Amino acid sequence: MPLLLLIIYLAFISLGLPDSLLGSAWPSMYAGLGVPMSWAGGISMIIALGTIISSLFSDLLTKKLGTGRVTAVSVGMTALALLGFSVSGTYWQLCLWAVPYGLGAGSVDAALNNYVALHYASRHMSWLHCMWGLGATAGPYIMGWALAAGRGWNTGYRTISLLQAGLTAVLLFSLPLWKHRGGGGGEGAAPALGLGEIFRIPGAKAVMGAFFCYCALEQTAILWASSYLVLQKGISPETAARFAGLFFIGITAGRGLCGFLTLKLSDVQMVRLGQGTAAVGVAALLLPLGEGASLAGLVLVGLGCAPIYPSLIHSTPVHFGADRSQAVIGVQMASAYVGTCLMPPLFGLIAHHVSPALFAPYLLVILLLMTAAHESLLRSTEKGAPQ
Repeated sequence: MPLLLLIIYLAFISLGLPDSLLGSAWPSMYAGLGVPMSWAGGISMIIALGTIISSLFSDLLTKKLGTGRVTAVSVGMTALALLGFSVSGTYWQLCLWAVPYGLGAGSVDAALNNYVALHYASRHMSWLHCMWGLGATAGPYIMGWALAAGRGWNTGYRTISLLQAGLTAVLLFSLPLWKHRGGGGGEGAAPALGLGEIFRIPGAKAVMGAFFCYCALEQTAILWASSYLVLQKGISPETAARFAGLFFIGITAGRGLCGFLTLKLSDVQMVRLGQGTAAVGVAALLLPLGEGASLAGLVLVGLGCAPIYPSLIHSTPVHFGADRSQAVIGVQMASAYVGTCLMPPLFGLIAHHVSPALFAPYLLVILLLMTAAHESLLRSTEKGAPQ
């Protein structure tokens, strides 16, 4: 494996490491901070807002600095933010450090995804997002180790910060490799595009809708699947928690498998395969087929999600051209984070005021909207044929 590609794999693991830390640490944090448990949402929203902003500016930053420098600076910002979390003793300090946390995450996500889409085969995009899943899975284990050892949540954050700092050093030393592969700065002859210009590109709104819906589907399932299985299907909390975790594992393992499927299938076919698999899973949740079918349906939804996100990203240069792909991927990332922010809380309100039984219909509506947006993208860009 080329050295630069190995470094990119490490960077994707690094991207995942902090993503699930707040959720795993918060039960041990909020009492000591003297705030209600619900206040975790405030920190999460600040991180998400920073991520959206930096995603929208990723085109400008990458064209000025290059993917290598953007990645190194962004991971360094994340390392600093996590170190700040580890020494914070009040809620407002966490909110302050959440700003560089979010700003660092968005630009590196968009820059790396675009770089891989331009320079590497589709299988690497699937496997790289599988690496993100490994990082996101490892983060809570590291936090759990710190808590079980009696060292507190601060140590968990500090440990991840040190890992990020180590990767930052590796990225700085690797800058000549990025420059050799066209990632050293001034990438692309075209100037950075404004939001108005991006919105006018045929298919841009459609792909933004597809990303919004994908993350709405994924995050709603992750957040509410366990509650749905317990409240609506009568499954024990222990079993529901285990299978809700299998949804996430299904995404990670599915992306590992999808890397091999891309050798035979195009990005368009991979997205459709994922949508079809997810539809079967949602149908199993909808139909009164018993506990086993509900649990299997949840796993199938996770497996269906696996190829959609990386395949949509990898196809961006094909649909929009290499000179505009960074700008489009930036707004795609922003749209994805907006879907993550808005749609899971919306279902929470629906479940509270109407019924948690609407979980599967809610997922179905989002899936249908995502499918419609993807097909609209293919018509707009005339790239419906297998690549």
